[in-house]
Amino acid sequence: MTSGAGPDVASAIVVFGATGDLAHRKLYPALASLAREQQLPTGLTLIGVARTEMDDNDFERAAFTSIEKAEGGPAGGGAQALRDTGVRMQYVVGNADQPATYARLRERLEQGPDGQPRPIGNCVFYLSTVPQLFGPIASQLGAAGFADETDGYRRFVVEKPFGHDLVSARALDAEVHQWFQEHQVFRIDHYLAKETVQNILALRFTNTIFEPLWNRRYVDHVEITVAESLGVEHRGTFYEQAGALRDIVQNHVMQVLALTAMEPPASFDGNAIRDEKVKLLRSVRLLDPDDLQGHVVRAQYLAGEVDGVPVPGYRDEEGVDAHSSVETYLAMRLDVDNWRWAGVPFYVRTGKRLARRVTEVALCYKPVPFLPLPRGAEDSVKPNALVLRIQPDAGIEVSFAAKVPGQMFRVRTVGLDFSYARTFAETAPEAYERVIHDALVGDATLFIRSDEVEQSWRIVQPLIDGFDSVAVPLAHYPAGSWGPTEADALLGGFDTRWRLP
Repeated sequence: MTSGAGPDVASAIVVFGATGDLAHRKLYPALASLAREQQLPTGLTLIGVARTEMDDNDFERAAFTSIEKAEGGPAGGGAQALRDTGVRMQYVVGNADQPATYARLRERLEQGPDGQPRPIGNCVFYLSTVPQLFGPIASQLGAAGFADETDGYRRFVVEKPFGHDLVSARALDAEVHQWFQEHQVFRIDHYLAKETVQNILALRFTNTIFEPLWNRRYVDHVEITVAESLGVEHRGTFYEQAGALRDIVQNHVMQVLALTAMEPPASFDGNAIRDEKVKLLRSVRLLDPDDLQGHVVRAQYLAGEVDGVPVPGYRDEEGVDAHSSVETYLAMRLDVDNWRWAGVPFYVRTGKRLARRVTEVALCYKPVPFLPLPRGAEDSVKPNALVLRIQPDAGIEVSFAAKVPGQMFRVRTVGLDFSYARTFAETAPEAYERVIHDALVGDATLFIRSDEVEQSWRIVQPLIDGFDSVAVPLAHYPAGSWGPTEADALLGGFDTRWRLP
């Protein structure tokens, strides 16, 4: 593979879907932040590709306006930092599935700042488009020769979802690999770029006090929660096709599960970490299609209140079918069949319009085998828990029992609370800053490999089939609650209800 690291090699980022919401809300502000931190290559060319008619100046003005809006005005300095780097901003009008678009793109990439022809050099192709265009864009880029790395690297960066089910994911993978090799393909899951998700690795593998307790001998069960207080907003049409299973579980939840439960990697090299994630996902027991009701609860939110504000039910949202049976909440029990986790249930849940926004992983430990406490004091002792808060208040919490001061021997559960914001002066990079930076330098650690995608779809495919055949009934829950009461029935052991984050 050509590294493209020479000082005279041109570098370009080509954004397909350059006029879309994601590009303006996330990508351009992230580039500006990288420019402020001097993390962009010199002489960078940013080329937007979309169907909207505009010229280079229009594109530049729109991008800078988005940056200033994200930063609260020009005082944020991002737009000026991007200008100061000398970035060239260009625009190509065209349909993503038309060869003529790629001919115009080649003309722009091969034109140097002085107007003279030059080799294309390093190039990142960022697909900020609808998933239906991933395959066609890969094919058009390949047919136009843009996958060739003779004069610099070529990286093909795609957002989720990568496929709609196991069959479509395999088909898309084959279409992309017809032109691009696996080392060129960067599949994004922006959850992996969050600091606390990455800190799961640091917490587990650099601390002697945690790793020995991270197994079936001590852990009773694990709860993974990805809760949102927002509804589907203006994404009703998309959500009707995705639901909670495809939107969150197949990607975000599976990645957090893999990092939480995987074995120690041989190194912190990208492939070593991804090898262990794949091994873990392969160990997840597939759900029996005939027994889904005992392991899965799916539900949809009704009208209710969130933070005291009345909100509509899902079926009343813009773009949603009035008779929709799409789930906005999903809870399930998964089992990991390997030496470390055999017999430890993993309970995962995700939902929209829940009581508040929170993402966390909770390792709930077994109770002590014997309590030598005075009569009446036993009931106040709760099992220990180690909680990794991913958002919004990133941190780590440990709960344990301590004696309450006084003459009586009373025990109460207390907590040790570590907060990133309160501990570190350094500002964590926004997820898309990390994504773009790592794509530019070729660090694939936080991107999803082909076999990871397939294993994730393999796990959720029985649910897709079961939902299509109505094997799992649709429950309901009021907006602003913690979900349907039916989800509590999934839990076993000493817990009868989910943790309240």
